Amino acid sequence: MAPRWKGKTAEEPMSVIVSKLQTSLIESNAQGLLSGCVVLLEALPEQTKLLYRACIGRPVITAENDKQWHQLSFEEALYLCSVLKCIKVAGENKCAKSDEELWHYMVAKRVGFPVMFKAYSHLRRKNWVVRAGSQYGVDFVAYRYHPAFVHSEYAVLALPDEDGDVENARLKVWSDYHCTLRLCGSVAKTLLVLHICRNGEDVVSLSSLEHYNVEERIVTRWNPEASRENQTMIVKK
Repeated sequence: MAPRWKGKTAEEPMSVIVSKLQTSLIESNAQGLLSGCVVLLEALPEQTKLLYRACIGRPVITAENDKQWHQLSFEEALYLCSVLKCIKVAGENKCAKSDEELWHYMVAKRVGFPVMFKAYSHLRRKNWVVRAGSQYGVDFVAYRYHPAFVHSEYAVLALPDEDGDVENARLKVWSDYHCTLRLCGSVAKTLLVLHICRNGEDVVSLSSLEHYNVEERIVTRWNPEASRENQTMIVKK
C-alpha cells in the first residue's frame, strides 16, 4: 500500500534524526525516572524538538520553560537505554538501574513485555516510526515516514510462537482474522503480524532476546470479485 501523505513535505530521514537525538542525549547525560508503568524523561528544548521529530515519547505539560518532560513507554525507554545507549533510567531511590535491572522491572510490571519489546525494537531498527495502537485494537501502528506528513500504513500485532494462554490467544480462529481485517480496512491500514519465535529460549534476561527471530506476515482480505476468472469465453478460430 502506498503511503497516504498529509501534505507535500518531503520525507524526513528518520535514521539521521534518531542519530542526532542519540548524540544529544549522550552529551547531556540524560536520565529518565521510573514512574509506575512509564518513564519520565527531562529534555532540553533542542532535545524536545528531536524527540518530536523521532516520534519518541509524549510531552507532559509543566510550568517550566527551559526544560520539558516527556512520558516514555516501557518499549521506548528500554530502546533508548539498551539499544541506543543514550539515557539512564533511575528508580525510586534515584540510582540508575542497569539494563538488566530495568528489564526485570518492566517484565514484572507488564505481562508479555518481552514480545512487545522485541516487536518494537525490530520495527525501530528498520527506521520506522512505532506508536501505540490500542485505539485501533492492535499493539502498534507503524509509519515508514513521519506521522506529521503521512498516515500510518500498518496496524501491527505481535504474537509469540507459543502462546500458553489459549483463551486469550489472538488470531487463532478465522473470525479473529475477519474482525481484525475489517477494522484495519475501515481505517485504511494494512495488518502486519509479527510472529516472535523464541527458538526454545526462556525469557531470563535481556540478552535472551538476541536469540529471538521475528517473522513478518502481511494479512489482507481476499476479494472474490477481483480474483474471479473472466467469464467471457474467447473462441479461437
